[in-house]
Amino acid sequence: MGGIAFEETLTHALAARLDAADLDALVGEVAATLAGEGVTFGADAEPFVVDPVPRVFAGAEWEPLAAGLCQRVKALDCFVADVYGRQSIVREGVVPASAVSSAAYFEPLMQQVVHEECRWITIAGLDLVRGTDGAFRVLEDNVRTPSGIAYALAARRAVSQHVPDDGQGPEPLEPSLAVLAAALRAAAPAGVAEPVVAVLTDGPGSTAFYDHRQLAERLGLALVRLADLRLRDDRLYAKVDDTEVGIDVVYRRTDEDRLNDPRGGLTAVARLLLEPWAHGKLGLVNAFGTGVADDKLMHAYVEDMVRFYLGEEPLLDSVKTFDLSEPGALNRALERLAELVVKPRAGHGGAGVMIGPMATEREREAAGAALRASPSEHIVQEFSPLSVHPTICDGQLEPRHVDLRPFVFYGADGPHALPGGLTRVALAEGQMIVNSSREGGAKDTWVLA
Repeated sequence: MGGIAFEETLTHALAARLDAADLDALVGEVAATLAGEGVTFGADAEPFVVDPVPRVFAGAEWEPLAAGLCQRVKALDCFVADVYGRQSIVREGVVPASAVSSAAYFEPLMQQVVHEECRWITIAGLDLVRGTDGAFRVLEDNVRTPSGIAYALAARRAVSQHVPDDGQGPEPLEPSLAVLAAALRAAAPAGVAEPVVAVLTDGPGSTAFYDHRQLAERLGLALVRLADLRLRDDRLYAKVDDTEVGIDVVYRRTDEDRLNDPRGGLTAVARLLLEPWAHGKLGLVNAFGTGVADDKLMHAYVEDMVRFYLGEEPLLDSVKTFDLSEPGALNRALERLAELVVKPRAGHGGAGVMIGPMATEREREAAGAALRASPSEHIVQEFSPLSVHPTICDGQLEPRHVDLRPFVFYGADGPHALPGGLTRVALAEGQMIVNSSREGGAKDTWVLA
C-alpha cells in the first residue's frame, strides 16, 4: 500500500499572515481578481479556481528539482529525434520496438521528412507527485501540447495582490517568459533573424483558449486559427489584423495535432504545416510526432533514456511504471490490483483511471477485466499518494491533495525550468485526481528568491 500522504507545511511568516486573515474573504478577493481578468477554463468558460494559499519551495529545494527536470527533457528530446532517425535505442534493446510502433502519437511519416538538427521539444510540462518520503517523482511526461503556463501567471498575479510576501516573496516569473520567447524564436528556420511566431488555436471553443490568448499577448505573438492560414510556394502566411504576414514558427495548440486522419489522409492542419516544415521554411513547436515521448508506456523507460543518451544517472525518478508486455508483468499486476494504479494508455484528464487502494471491489474487478482483454492498451503504476497542502475550505485550512506541473523551455541555450510552475489541487476531501476538468483548482507556487 502507498502509506500516508506527505503533509506539506507553510512557512512561519505565511502561516502568521493567514492566521490573521479572514480566509473566506480572501477566497472571494482572489476569485474576483481572476474573474475581472477573464481567467476561465474549459469550453464553457468556467471560472478558473485558485486557492489563495501558495505552495512554497526554498531555493535549495528547488534547484536540484529543476536540474532533474532539465536533464529529463534533454533526454526526451534526444529520444524523439532518435525515434524519427536511426532508432538506436530500439536497435540496442533499451526500448522495445513494439512500444514505439504502438504509441498513439508515433508518426511514421516523420521518418521520411525529419530534420537533422530539429529541436523536437521546445515546451514541456511534466506532472510531479511527492511521495511519503518527501521526494518528488515524475508521474507523467507532457511534451506534446502541455497547457497551464498562462494559468500559472494568472495565479501569481491574483495571489500576489491579496497575500503580501512581506519581503519573503518568490522569484519573479517574467524572466522565464523572456526565455520562453527566445526558445520560440529559436525554433525558426536557419537564417531567419527576426522570426514571426504564431500561436495556432481552435479559438474560443478550445478548453484552454485563455492560455493560448494570454501567451500570445504576453509574448507578442500572432494568434491565428486554421482558417487564417494560407500556403503559397512552400511558405506559410496568415491574416493578422487584416494584413497578410509570413509565419516562421507555429506554436501548435489545436486539438487536432495528428498528421493522418482515420482514413490515412493528411489532416487539415498537416496539409498546411507539413510541407513548409519538411522544406525548412517553417519551425514547429512542438513538432508533429513529439507525443511519442509522452506516451504513458514510454514513461517506463525515461530513466533508461537518460542513461542511454546523456550517459548520466537520472536526477529525478519516475513513479514506477510497468510494461505489461514484459514476461509475467500482467499476472503480477493482476495479483496486486488493490495496491496499484491502472491507466488507459491513451487516456487523459484522469478518465478511466483506477486507483487500487481507493477503489471498490467492483472497480478493481472491472480494471482487471480490462487488463486481461487489452493489456497493450493500459499501463500500471505503483500507487504514490499525493502530498497534501493547507487549502482554504469553508473558512479554514484543510489538507487537500496536490501535484505539481513545472514547465521547461528548451531553446538554443539549453533547457530552463520556470521557477515553481503550477500546483494543482483537488478541492474535494480525499480526491486524488487534481485536474481542472475534474473540478480541481490551482495554487500559486513560490520559489523563494
